[in-house]
Amino acid sequence: SFTHKISRGGVDKETKNIFQRIEGMEAVEDVDREWENLVKEVEGKFGEADEGGTGENESEEEDTADGRGADAAPPGEFSDVASETGIHADLSIENDPTEGDCFVGFDLGTSGARMSIVEKTPSSSDGDPPAYNEVFTASLAWDDIMRYDDAYAWRAAVDMLMLRASVSGKEDVLSRVKSMCVSGTSATCLLVKKNTLDISREARMYNYDIASSSAATNDGKTLKSKGAKAGKHADTPAERVLQLINTFVPEKHTARANTGSLAKLLLWNEESPIVDDAGETQEVLCHQSDYISLSLMHEGDDEGEETCVVASDWHNCLKLGYDVQSLCYPAWMNALLKEGANIPDPESVLPSKVVSPGEPMGFISPVVAAKYGVPGDVVLVGGTTDSNAAFFAAAGARPEYGTAVTSLGSTLAMKQLSKTFVEDASRGVYSHRFPRFGDENDADEGEEAWLIGGASKVGCAVLRQEGFTNEALSELSAQIDPESDSPLSYYPLIKKGERFPAADSSKEPILDPKPDDRKDYLHAILQGIGDVERDGFRILGELGATPERPTVVLSCGGGAKNDMWIAMRERRLREICNEGQNVVVKRALNTEASYGAALLAAASFE
Repeated sequence: SFTHKISRGGVDKETKNIFQRIEGMEAVEDVDREWENLVKEVEGKFGEADEGGTGENESEEEDTADGRGADAAPPGEFSDVASETGIHADLSIENDPTEGDCFVGFDLGTSGARMSIVEKTPSSSDGDPPAYNEVFTASLAWDDIMRYDDAYAWRAAVDMLMLRASVSGKEDVLSRVKSMCVSGTSATCLLVKKNTLDISREARMYNYDIASSSAATNDGKTLKSKGAKAGKHADTPAERVLQLINTFVPEKHTARANTGSLAKLLLWNEESPIVDDAGETQEVLCHQSDYISLSLMHEGDDEGEETCVVASDWHNCLKLGYDVQSLCYPAWMNALLKEGANIPDPESVLPSKVVSPGEPMGFISPVVAAKYGVPGDVVLVGGTTDSNAAFFAAAGARPEYGTAVTSLGSTLAMKQLSKTFVEDASRGVYSHRFPRFGDENDADEGEEAWLIGGASKVGCAVLRQEGFTNEALSELSAQIDPESDSPLSYYPLIKKGERFPAADSSKEPILDPKPDDRKDYLHAILQGIGDVERDGFRILGELGATPERPTVVLSCGGGAKNDMWIAMRERRLREICNEGQNVVVKRALNTEASYGAALLAAASFE
């Protein structure tokens, strides 16, 4: 039962009473008998439900130059988002909503939780990839009660979103759900007691840096990560962890990050051993999306059975150190945990099963199925991270090699689908293994695919810093010719330091000289950001991306609304294309991570 855990998450009394009512429904007939009264109570709390969307989400980045949501739901409340089109925007076929299979995606993001339900619709012609229509979406925002770093609040949020769908006239949709998928923030993790879902150490979030944590201080001084060298005496838990990482983890490996899940696991072990005096493992690492998926599969298990085994996926385990090329935990990781961290059975503290995102992991709990009116054979599939889920949302689950997504938010992030593995941790470049879906006769299914990417500190945040309002951006952009070059060469950082395309901690912002005309100033800034994007894709090619250049770049974030800038960026990107190559830049139709997770849930059923 999660009722007492939900109360720990701080859910208000009225909502808690609703959950307790649901928890009391032990059989389907009980649900049917009580449902009408329950619906009235929930509608009284949350108001009338909208019908939900039929395609593209209205992004929470609406009306912000830096990509942060201005229209997010108020704390603890829901927002139903009407949508216009699906990934296949040209699809206009009417379809009886009772005919299509449905798939659910959850995203636990930095600002809140969101749920999307997509329905499979007929493809416009034979041979076309499956098309999906978003028939429901809802979100809630984290607040001081529903905290973003509280695992019980994560689970309560999923319950509240499912309940919202249940009382929004979507009973028929829920009855046709085939599978569910969960995305979470990268490297957000916690420890659970072995073979259970009981939390033993509270979550450490995606941005938890062991070098600046309380475990890194000594006499009030914060540890500098480069100071923990092999052979140097380590005085603090964090310093000991950094020494272990420097000793055992290969150079330029993604798992060397101070914010990675490996660093967090090692720090927990330094603070209090994960194994008991007899060397028996007592706790297991569990990522955010793992925890929610497992709770949906195991809620209602008899206490004391201890049958819950932690399973995870390629994407969430990348920063843990999992070898996504060989699909196993590497030898250096075994040595690190056994010799460095004194854990006799290293794999016993790690997820026991690591699957492809989208790969079936298990069936939904009968308790959860009865609670929300979904079939008992709903499958939970391997999850993903929020940024990768956004790529699925923009590009679909079966994109062509060379498909790229650029996020034009407060910073600039680029991802490209490649046939080859690329990695350079010193520049923040790493490769997520990309799942390939198909039947036995599909040639692509056996091929490797890699989602490679990097992130620059340049981005749209500089526009706010320089005083450009939304109105000014729109008005001035209309006056700029995207085919013309600005004579100014800017590098529009907001503060010193760059990581990608070139790692340079001393890199200074370049925003001078400033022209008198604000239009010319904006032109130079947008061109500067576009040049960083161009150079980023060039660097990915030099590091080994295949194809060497992107063929299509889907744009998301606040900056993707600027048609002039899209045209300018396309022209700049063509500068790095070889003869006969071309690149098309366009706006992504959907970038909501929950929508991407729903498409990933559907992919194994295609």
